[in-house]
Amino acid sequence: MNDELQMQERVVEMLKTVFDPEIPVNIYDLGLIYRIELSEACTILTIDMTLTAPNCPAADFIVEDVRQKLETIAGIEKVQVNLVFEPEWDKNMMTEEAKMELGFL
Repeated sequence: MNDELQMQERVVEMLKTVFDPEIPVNIYDLGLIYRIELSEACTILTIDMTLTAPNCPAADFIVEDVRQKLETIAGIEKVQVNLVFEPEWDKNMMTEEAKMELGFL
């Protein structure tokens, strides 16, 4: 397995430890992560993510939690988290497990 793929897996694992305080499902399974991009050397990480609602009161907390946790991954020197609202999030972006957990299935 190449370095970039291994790093991508570590990033996803770490993102699965971040939760919206109001929802008992991690942000990755909620479908809030739109893009994970690593630099060629796998040292700079850029994340595009959204929120379940643009006026989410926990927005700052969630974005900072993402940044801080991703910065703990060995080899990552810089993390840029971009909050985006296009496309607009909807429940169809959730994994099957998240839908079951929240009673949508």
